[in-house]
Amino acid sequence: MASSIQELRLTGFAPYLSVTDNAATYRRVFEENRHRVYALAFWMTDNELEAEELMGNVFRRAFAMSAEPSAEAIDRALVNELRSYGPLGVLTLDCGTATEIAAVRRNVLRVYLERAVVQLPGTERLIFLLHDVERYSHMQIGRLLGLSVDESQHGLHQARLRMRELLAAMQS
Repeated sequence: MASSIQELRLTGFAPYLSVTDNAATYRRVFEENRHRVYALAFWMTDNELEAEELMGNVFRRAFAMSAEPSAEAIDRALVNELRSYGPLGVLTLDCGTATEIAAVRRNVLRVYLERAVVQLPGTERLIFLLHDVERYSHMQIGRLLGLSVDESQHGLHQARLRMRELLAAMQS
């Protein structure tokens, strides 16, 4: 058994020791980012327990990489964790040209919006959430998901079209 902190650090226990050394920093970074990470995790998994577990994994991954990870590093950790739920970075929607105007501009029940969001494919759902909910730029989204700005814009457009289709079907 190791007899000193230095020996523990040399045997691979440094990540566990640094938690107590940097507790205030970890707490601050966690508090600044937890709401965003949990919200995205929840929308991507559609399950509270899985979102909690995913959020914990995200912060463990981010803190393992840096003692004070940036919001971008935390987002990268989130995307890496989300990849275990399904492929990300591949656009799958190809909504055709609209032949009629779907009447979805009137009041829409929140439950319909929630169901429509979780029915989007993973990449398009994340693009929609990051852009329209979290206000990320297409450049940030592209960098995070490994897409070009044009692909991010196309994915958002396809997600919005699919949302309209789903909402119109739910309201009729």
